[in-house]
Amino acid sequence: MSRRTMLAGTGAAGAVALTAAACSTAPKPQDALRGQVVAQTTDVPEGGGLLLIDAKLVITQPEPGQFRAFSASCTHGGCTVQEVTTDIHCLCHHSKFGLDGEVLQGPAVDPLEPFEVKVEGTDIILV
Repeated sequence: MSRRTMLAGTGAAGAVALTAAACSTAPKPQDALRGQVVAQTTDVPEGGGLLLIDAKLVITQPEPGQFRAFSASCTHGGCTVQEVTTDIHCLCHHSKFGLDGEVLQGPAVDPLEPFEVKVEGTDIILV
């Protein structure tokens, strides 16, 4: 291998590493909403959930008065989940998640990323 080829390969590898590092430190859409009201308790059905596409959040109420929040990015391919009924559906590749964010059906193998919320009156606040 020539010195030029080796240096070109090293430079390309470095560029890939820098790009990957930059992507991993990019703020998440949810970060801008911390401390803010993201939904009302009356908007989230018991035994179901609410999809907030712009915020990339899913808010669920698996049990009466128990509210949970998750990233709306599917852990399989990164698609935004498109539907919340009695579970959470990613229609890109048909992964399903429970209202607790756990995988019910693959191809996803990892649960949805959880976020902490608190309830004040009827406000659901992303912590």
